Amino acid sequence: MHAPSVPRRTALSLSLCALLFALLTWPVAVGGPVRRADERAARALADSHFPGRAAEFLADLGNVTVAVPVLAAVLAYTAWRGHRAGTFRWWLPAVAAAVAMAAVPALVAPLKAVIDRPGPPGTDGHGGYFPSGHTATAAVAYGAAALLLLPLLRGAYGRRELVIGCVLLNVGVGFGLVRRGYHWPLDVVASWCLSALLLQAMALVISRSTRRSSSRTPSCRSGPN
Repeated sequence: MHAPSVPRRTALSLSLCALLFALLTWPVAVGGPVRRADERAARALADSHFPGRAAEFLADLGNVTVAVPVLAAVLAYTAWRGHRAGTFRWWLPAVAAAVAMAAVPALVAPLKAVIDRPGPPGTDGHGGYFPSGHTATAAVAYGAAALLLLPLLRGAYGRRELVIGCVLLNVGVGFGLVRRGYHWPLDVVASWCLSALLLQAMALVISRSTRRSSSRTPSCRSGPN
């Protein structure tokens, strides 16, 4: 009995995210015009007139002490809802989200050590800024929370607003990190690619669990014709 294959659209999306991450990583690691353009963009953004305190607040939303408790609260709530409703494998979405969150430092830390990119002016001068750990933490924590909450929303409007809010929140975190001089723009974009891989893997696990749950649901027939 062979394992079920990954849907073609999901496989394509995963491949594109991985390819984009590789294309961003190469010029950062070896240097060249792309990396120099990235650094010029960072300096221009750091000199912008966007309020520093607001940028600092946005950057702080990527802290582990902020993003992870938000995800933990959503994990607990959605798991409780699933258990109360008697959902098949009610614990699986929460476990998938927790594993995705735990994978962030497991992936980011080795990449930081290998690429060893110095930080922007004003940082400690050491390497380890690519990819951005704060960006990945925020993207996976808030993204996973949104994925867990989506099935609980009945209307398309509510789902759309949740997704838009999640995207804007993560864009704000990335902007704040660059505006305050904590990261280069490509550090942020590469982390979004990495986070997209983790979130899609999580969504795949959840969707397969949902389909399996539906296949186990007995027929609604009330009796013989």
